[in-house]
Amino acid sequence: MARRTRVLSALALAAAAALVPVQATAQQPAHQRPAPPGTPCSAPVKPASQMTVESCDSPDRIIEKAANIVPTPGQLAWQQREVTAFTHFGMNTFTGREWGSGTEDEKLFAPRAIDADQWMRAYKAAGVEQVMLTAKHHDGFVLYPSRYTDHSVALSPGSPDVVAAYVKAARKAGLKVGLYLSPSDGAELPHAWHARWVDEIRAKQAEGKPLSLPERMALEDGDRAPAGEGRFGNGSPVTERTIPTLVPGDDRAAAVRSGKLPTFRVKADDYDTYYLNQLYELFTQYGPIEELWLDGANPWSGSGITQNYDVKQWFDMVKALSPNTVVFQGPQGVRWVGNENGTARETEWSVTPHITDPWTGLGSLPNDSTDPDIGSRDRILDPAVNYLQWYPAEADVSIRPGWFHHQDEKPKTPAQLMTLYEKSVGRNASLLLNVPPNKDGRIDDADIASLTAFGSGVRRIYGTAVRKQGPAPYTFDRVAVREDIRHGQRVERFAVEARVGGSWQRIAEGTTIGHRRILSLAAPVTATSVRVKVLESRATPHLGATTLHLSTTP
Repeated sequence: MARRTRVLSALALAAAAALVPVQATAQQPAHQRPAPPGTPCSAPVKPASQMTVESCDSPDRIIEKAANIVPTPGQLAWQQREVTAFTHFGMNTFTGREWGSGTEDEKLFAPRAIDADQWMRAYKAAGVEQVMLTAKHHDGFVLYPSRYTDHSVALSPGSPDVVAAYVKAARKAGLKVGLYLSPSDGAELPHAWHARWVDEIRAKQAEGKPLSLPERMALEDGDRAPAGEGRFGNGSPVTERTIPTLVPGDDRAAAVRSGKLPTFRVKADDYDTYYLNQLYELFTQYGPIEELWLDGANPWSGSGITQNYDVKQWFDMVKALSPNTVVFQGPQGVRWVGNENGTARETEWSVTPHITDPWTGLGSLPNDSTDPDIGSRDRILDPAVNYLQWYPAEADVSIRPGWFHHQDEKPKTPAQLMTLYEKSVGRNASLLLNVPPNKDGRIDDADIASLTAFGSGVRRIYGTAVRKQGPAPYTFDRVAVREDIRHGQRVERFAVEARVGGSWQRIAEGTTIGHRRILSLAAPVTATSVRVKVLESRATPHLGATTLHLSTTP
């Protein structure tokens, strides 16, 4: 196991300075015999975004593999887009809910306008580089006119194609696009099951028992049946199907026959077929899509119904249609940071261990996403681990208390947003900041003011390093350290030292670095030079630029 202390000489903070070895900080384990020639464990370890842990792999070799897990091109581009704006907009915007029931009347979705250009101006003021829309939330209401359900904007006043307006405005603004398509779908609950469930909820309420949020929403809507065709968890057989499944009068028929549009043969039940068809619509009609968000929530699993997704077929089709799309909870995609507070761990690994093949499940981490330890040596060397992959964290949070717009709620302050930025982007994660439009189809002025001030603050502090503002000595209270993640994530512990008054002083320490690590100092420091010492690493570290920043105006 390569555990070594190294110093990044940072005279004038040169990013390409030589690494100078000092002393070892951990005793090396006893040498293990190499695997016999011809076995899977005898071949050289080559960089890859996913690797299998073989039964013959020694602990040394497993750590070597972890050190050589690298991002895919799509993941690398994703991590460089440090802030994404989330747009929760849909049926809940007009019902005042956070979780819908799936029985709502489509005519309730009635925005006065959809000013997607205004949304993009607000998002860009905050410095975002990607935006993501809830094309379908858990209620199953679809924000584009899908061929496969009537529960969509097609039956809403004016039949607005929100997805089309959103993607067009984003591209016009120079922003990358993500789409959220909830796997769970209240509109597709089987009607007979739903009727029995509502009766059970009424009995539960009569007994004075507490009700869950989905139960309360179902009770509010009473005897209204789910708006769809009852495909979710209906026990339908798995049979051979073709995606896209053409409907009567389908406008794509000629393009499918000619091969201009691809087709996929799958084995699926009714709901998986429905979901695959909607994914196909999104990718072929609105692409390119840089990120696909697959929420893992299942509001009804505790009530006796669930849908067993065949996610490998989803992942395979997405990869075929759009190879560089990163999938939230997908293989070699991105993962939930483990909370909805917008903060990452102090030790946040982009290399994670897995018991099951990441292509066969949503998430598939052996320990829960909320676990404080995701990718340490102990986790990676667990005997149950069979796979390693590049799987960076995405920290989601809403600017308001709720995810959908509610008039009585207020946005977070610019200072609160800055703290979230430093504890997400500054801890090797991406910040996914939700800013929901209101019923008028616009983002509130209060949200825009907060976003604008936040974006100005980020540009003022982190837009230019203090080194570029004049000669040494430099005064700073933030240090940003980076690894060149094209070579993986390797640093396990490091320290930052500053030359103050002719002597070196340790001013900060950290564990993981990854794409970017921001260390906030207790008080400003004035120094002539700064250096980074890598105290523990899984292999030879590859550091990027180290930059200094000042949060207060001089």
